[in-house]
Amino acid sequence: MDPEMTLMEADEAMTKAVEYATHEFAAVRTGKASPSLVENLDVHVSSYGSNMKLKQLAMITTPDPRLIRIEPFDPSTLHDIDRAIRESKLGLNGSIEGKVIRLPIPALSTERREQMVKIVRQMGEEAKVRVRSARRDAMEALKKGQKDSLITEDDLHRFEKEVQTATDKKVTEIDQHMAAKEKEVLTV
Repeated sequence: MDPEMTLMEADEAMTKAVEYATHEFAAVRTGKASPSLVENLDVHVSSYGSNMKLKQLAMITTPDPRLIRIEPFDPSTLHDIDRAIRESKLGLNGSIEGKVIRLPIPALSTERREQMVKIVRQMGEEAKVRVRSARRDAMEALKKGQKDSLITEDDLHRFEKEVQTATDKKVTEIDQHMAAKEKEVLTV
């Protein structure tokens, strides 16, 4: 057990948690069209017999601020994509026009904006839990290293302080991303 390696692994896990949260926040609807809103949607393609991400199946564009245009690479997947959008938690209904799906993004009501803020906060809390879990794993590894006489008690305290500093930094980062997304959602 190398304490430096433990610190690196903890930091890497915490960074991944922040990146995941940022990615999840991007998918939260703000009333304007964005490809990130639908690109990671899981689509069951019956002709392929598997699930795929929408971005692997189609070109996603936003020709104007209130419209997402989805053009499948394989036109036979059009209805599978349409079904996936309707069954998703996004609350959007597209219309099939020839070989494309047009997905209008309606303006959000105040009530819906408040629901979105709750969802953003929940995502933020989940990310913080992942960061704290990485901290816990690192602390346990360090304590085991001290118990096995691989590091001294003074080193243990120093490394624990470093892990806690990294944790605080990542939690603050998540809070900043969360606050920015909340502001974006609440802006009319």
